[in-house]
Order: sequence, then structure tokens, then C-alpha cells
Amino acid sequence: MIDEQKPSVAHGDGIESYLVEPGSSLAGEITVPGDKSISHRSLMFGAIADGITEIDGLLASEDCLATAAALTAMGAKIEAPETPGDCWRVHGVGLRGLKRPPGDLDLGNSGTSMRLLTGLLCAQGFSSTLVGDSSLMTRPMERVAVPLRQMGARIKTSDGRPPVMIERSQGLVGIDYQAPVASAQIKSAILLAGLYAKGVTRVTEPGVSRDHTERMLASFGVTVVRKGMSVEIEAPGALKAHRIAVPGDLSSAAFFIVGACLTSDKGVTLRSVGVNPTRTGVIEILRKMGAKIDVATAPTAKGGEPVADIRIAKSRLKGINIDASDVALAIDEFPVLMVAAACAEGVTRVSGAEELRVKESDRIRTVVDGLMALGAKVEEKPDGMIVTGGPLNGGEVDSHGDHRIAMAFTIAALMAGGPVRILNTRNVATSFPGFAEHGARLGMTINKETIS
Repeated sequence: MIDEQKPSVAHGDGIESYLVEPGSSLAGEITVPGDKSISHRSLMFGAIADGITEIDGLLASEDCLATAAALTAMGAKIEAPETPGDCWRVHGVGLRGLKRPPGDLDLGNSGTSMRLLTGLLCAQGFSSTLVGDSSLMTRPMERVAVPLRQMGARIKTSDGRPPVMIERSQGLVGIDYQAPVASAQIKSAILLAGLYAKGVTRVTEPGVSRDHTERMLASFGVTVVRKGMSVEIEAPGALKAHRIAVPGDLSSAAFFIVGACLTSDKGVTLRSVGVNPTRTGVIEILRKMGAKIDVATAPTAKGGEPVADIRIAKSRLKGINIDASDVALAIDEFPVLMVAAACAEGVTRVSGAEELRVKESDRIRTVVDGLMALGAKVEEKPDGMIVTGGPLNGGEVDSHGDHRIAMAFTIAALMAGGPVRILNTRNVATSFPGFAEHGARLGMTINKETIS
């Protein structure tokens, strides 16, 4: 349960934290909020479509609201639902209808917003500048800017980092881009620019990345051609507005999947979760570790995304080897997977995970530091870590303002020998507003605090 006697999390000078009591056995069923990646894209594509796009289940997190605010600043009308459960409505302005914003576009903590909007805005007939919070302003942006410049975009960064300054487009041309890494954000930025480019725009990746952009473009009437590890489009005459159903976010569900594997005697059911095959790496990794996870698929949601109810039972987990191909399909779930590893029998070795060092925090370092703070045996490697399963202690973990680190160690606290305080939890709202309340419904005891 949530201790209502504790001070509520507030945006003040204090450190916002969770104090989590150990020993809860998760049980019951919940519906997690909508998928963040799909929510961002539904807003962007709806804004440049012809007509009104209705969105059911959109995630109203800080990150997605930053995308909505940026699009509104450029002339798109976005209506939030007046009644909970109703749909969002995006009044599209058409492919060429966006207008120059009155000032810099502040995208908060959202790397997805910044990278995808860079692809969209580099094709417009006006200049724009993208900025964010202190964390986002340190994140690499040249990985997106380089291929867009090859298309003719005029983009400047500050030593490879924000602000991202985009000059008025003089016209883009399609490219055949061989991506050095598999990245849905890089691919999506190029495809968004490709909506305005002359000729074919093709992206080939060395491995599988999330395909939400391809699926959604097709649902808006764009011809998308997939050949092996390549995807290509040509500029359409228009995008056609339609109704989209955003499934529950598997990355958010992953915290409670791991929590249920570790503690649930009665079982946990998560309803209507998106199970896009480019996202289910977390389930496959946990199954390799011995997790008892049943995925009951349902009809495909509007927008082309597969959906399922996920049922989880308490499981005896064992350590495994996780390599680069596994990491690529579970990149956002890595922190909570390492919590599972710390509670498993034996040793888990992770390699090929360098990308985790340039997320909202250096997630290799912050996970290692957090596990060590709770007494786990863990060794940091340049591209991963080695985790030896064993008992966890109570203690204090600094999330460094990283929402997924904060939520992962909230789950770790279930298995600790004493209470665990997780510092800097305000940014949980960037991806999972209501996380603590959802945990409480499954039986967790999470006390919200503001520490002076």
C-alpha cells in the first residue's frame, strides 16, 4: 500500500524519494499505462496527417506531453480527454502545415521526442531549436544528425549534444543508409525525414530494432517496404488520419513481471499489454532464466500492434549469459533484468550493452552502484556487467534522476533484508505516472517522501 501519512512527492527543493518496505507478495491484476514509444508516434503522425486522429490509451506522461506541447507550438490542435477513458484528438495540419514555433521547443527529459522531431523538423520550411532538461542536454544527437545531413538537412549541435539547431530546409533527398547500430530512434528520424524527401529513403540495420514507426506509417496509408533488415519508403501525398489504440507499455509492465517472478504466490495478470515481437526480448530473457510467463494474445490493436494479457507466477530464476543481440531487444528493460539477475541462482554475464551508457543515466554504472549499495556481488565491465545472485540488504539507492533505475530498485526492495530508500524519483512520471499506485494495487508498500 501507499502510506498516505507520508509527504507527497512535490516539485520543491527537497529530494523526492520512495521508501519501500520489503516482503510483499504481489498478487492481482492491473492494466499498465499506454506504450510510450507508440504514444509519441501517434501524436507526431496525427499532427501531420489530414483529418482528425483519435487516440485511445495514449500515455499522458511528462515525455509524451512534451511532444504534444511541441506540436501544439507549431500549430497542431491536440485535445486531451475531458473524461478519463475517452480518446485524445489530434487535428492534423497536413504534411506541410506545421508552422515556425514562437521559441525554442523544450522537450524536458525526452530523448525520443528530440531525436524523432529532429527528423520531422529538418524537412520543414522554417528553422527551429530543440532543448531539454539538464539530463537531455548531455545526450548524444549526432547519431541522428549525421544521416539527416546526408539527406540535405542543415543541423547543428553543440559538440554533438543539444541544443539541436535546425535551419530551414532547402529540400531533402532519399538515401540508402547503412546504420552502424540497430536503433529505432535513428531509423524513425530518417523515415520521418523521408516523408518529405525526393526518391526512396531506405534504412538497413545490423540487427532488429523496434518497428513501431513502420507499423504506424502503414496504418496512416504510407507504403512501407520491408526486405530483411531494410525498410524503405517514398514520400506520400498525404497521411490519412484514423483511430489508434495504444496498448499497454511492455517496458512498464516489465517491472511488475519481474516482481511477480520473484514474489507472487498467487500470480499476477497484466491486461492488454503490447507484445510487438521487436519488444518481447524481456520476456524471452526471463523465460531463459526460468520465469513462468504465459502470454495470451488478443486481436491486433488499431494501428497494427499485437496485444496480450500476460500472466506471471513465482519462479525459480537462474543466471544466464546475455549478449548484444539480447540487449538490443530489451534495452529499456535492462535495469530491472539486472535486479532479477541479482535475485537469481548463479551468475549472469552481460556483454554488448555499451548503448546503456548514453541513456538518461549511464545505466551500467547506476545499476552497478545501486546493486552494490544493497550488498549484491556485481562487477562492472565496459560493455556490461557480471552479477552473482544472492541476498540483498536494505539501504539507500540514488537513481540519479533516471526513471527506469528508480522503478527497478523499487522492485529490488521486495527482496531486500530491510527497507530501501530510492532517491530522486520525480522523473518516474516521465514514463509511468501512477507507478507507485499500480504497485500498491498489487500489494507493495511504497511510502512517498520529500527529503530536505
